[in-house]
Amino acid sequence: MRAEADCGVMSYAVRPVGVVRGGLPPPDSGVARPKDSREIEGRIEVFPECARALDGVEGFSHLFVLSYLDRQREGGKGLLRVRPRRHRPSQTATAAAPEVGVFATDSPARPNPIGLTLVRLVRREGNVLVVRGIDVYDGTPVLDLKPYRSDYMAGNHAVPAWAAEHDPEREPL
Repeated sequence: MRAEADCGVMSYAVRPVGVVRGGLPPPDSGVARPKDSREIEGRIEVFPECARALDGVEGFSHLFVLSYLDRQREGGKGLLRVRPRRHRPSQTATAAAPEVGVFATDSPARPNPIGLTLVRLVRREGNVLVVRGIDVYDGTPVLDLKPYRSDYMAGNHAVPAWAAEHDPEREPL
């Protein structure tokens, strides 16, 4: 069952602080998407008026990138339940993952098309960040950047059994 939602009762305006350059090849480009998005190198061009906000960022190894998924297909906006992508039957998994609530997935089909990506900071070049692991398209608006700190993942982290079956690096609950 794929239900559409307008979950919020309020709306907010946000301004991008930059834009992604490089990143994933567009779906209609004919270029194959890499199997491991952690290796995709790209650049985040922070707009000159926001460049001072980067001061000190080069001391971090990883950053969270919040982006606006501006190319989300109309049919995917507002979905509340999806079958998780990358969770299809494989040699290690016995069945496809169940259909679950979108908040239990990293699907781009969301009530608000906001992306969250953890990238490795390769280097800073003025107002440009060279990063690895950027899994959005060239031209995607960047809404915010936040440093990753190791205390965010203190202790074990767990996933439901259906997700662990499709991701052998994770431990089930």
